[in-house]
Amino acid sequence: MSKRRSSFVCSNCGKRSPAYFGRCPQCRLFDTMVEQVEAARQSTGAGATNYEGARQQATRLADIEPAAEARIPVPIAEFSRVLGGGLVPGSLVLLGGEPGIGKSTLVLELSALLARSDARVLYVSGEESAQQIKLRADRMSLGEPSLYLLTETDLDLIFEQIQALEPTLVVIDSIQTTRVAALNSSPGLVAQVRECAIRLQDLAKRSAVSVLMIGHVTKDGNIAGPRTLEHIVDAVLYLEGDPFGQYRLLRGVKNRFGATSEVGVFEMRGSGLAEVANPSQAFLEERVINAPGSAIAITMEGSRPLLVELQALTSPSAFGNPRRTPNGIDMNRLLLISAVLSKRIGLKLWEQDVFVNVIGGLRISEPASDLALALAIASSYSDRALPADIAIVGEVGLSGELRRVGQLAARLNEARKIGFKRALVPRLRRHESDLPPGIELIQVRSVAEAMRAILPAE
Repeated sequence: MSKRRSSFVCSNCGKRSPAYFGRCPQCRLFDTMVEQVEAARQSTGAGATNYEGARQQATRLADIEPAAEARIPVPIAEFSRVLGGGLVPGSLVLLGGEPGIGKSTLVLELSALLARSDARVLYVSGEESAQQIKLRADRMSLGEPSLYLLTETDLDLIFEQIQALEPTLVVIDSIQTTRVAALNSSPGLVAQVRECAIRLQDLAKRSAVSVLMIGHVTKDGNIAGPRTLEHIVDAVLYLEGDPFGQYRLLRGVKNRFGATSEVGVFEMRGSGLAEVANPSQAFLEERVINAPGSAIAITMEGSRPLLVELQALTSPSAFGNPRRTPNGIDMNRLLLISAVLSKRIGLKLWEQDVFVNVIGGLRISEPASDLALALAIASSYSDRALPADIAIVGEVGLSGELRRVGQLAARLNEARKIGFKRALVPRLRRHESDLPPGIELIQVRSVAEAMRAILPAE
């Protein structure tokens, strides 16, 4: 007879405790501890395993023959870029994002396009009925004979359908609604999510079926609370963007089969998510020329150079503590740049509220955008516009000096293709022969020198 174990798990952060607490000891939230009762599996002896399957023998690394990585072509180029060139058979991919951002829309479009290329796809939905998915597919002009729909949450029944259909790709929408009947706990709790992911991982590795799971995010932006799934899966993708905006960014944060930090850009339309072939052009198409506080930064997202507009607004503070409000920029980076401008340049930002926005919903994290951010703030503070034909790149140090950035040739080539004639860059220590022709370089050593070079005098 199997024993039953009882514990308490926080529904927000996943903290497990043998006793009930009114306030979670980890995330400090009240009334989040939920009782979880599960039947302990019986062990048949020393070394018994919880999962069925053929026993594996240890093999010397030198005796293993390297196998070619045959990928499944993905008909959506932006999705394929983030995955590293396509789906790897037997891989487990996790796609997360905020509610309403377009995860199910993107995955349904991907499934239909794969089915159109003679791949058998099983789309499992635990949140919507088959009629709802059919209506969305008709609105997006999808619907393929090789795309199979299944509305089920029991993982054992899902496995039966997978064995019967033998699909190339299985989509689980979503992992938080899937459950294992042997566990006496509600779907979405940490134990259920972890168990479902481990069983799907075992299925993918044994049968070479690619599995794409959709995951919900918590208030902190993490998938399934304590980042349980990120350690199990092969790739983690996030669909980001303003739900009220038109652009969506598909970002890879983990990929065992390719580079991380790659970004795919999509535009939300009535017929679904459409690829954006030239993101830099799209981000700059609504730019207002000769507007104070606007600067064009050349940033890198993975291996892709992007030109984005940074907007800054400074306004006299009506309170004792001036505000720093970033959107798309890390708060600590904004504080650092503001301190450099106050201490090294002499701008009286201690009496100014500073607002910064990255146009297009992009989130910039690399230091190469520091100089553009600093010049945008200085432009708004002095109410003088920067030249419209200059793209800016450079990292700012604590002394106000500029430091070189990587992949400068690729950044400048992207700026030249968009139509920029000049680029403001840190001073080069040596001649670089791979820099593209047709774009004038303005080389400076510090933020103060950059302001004298391109910010017109009063």
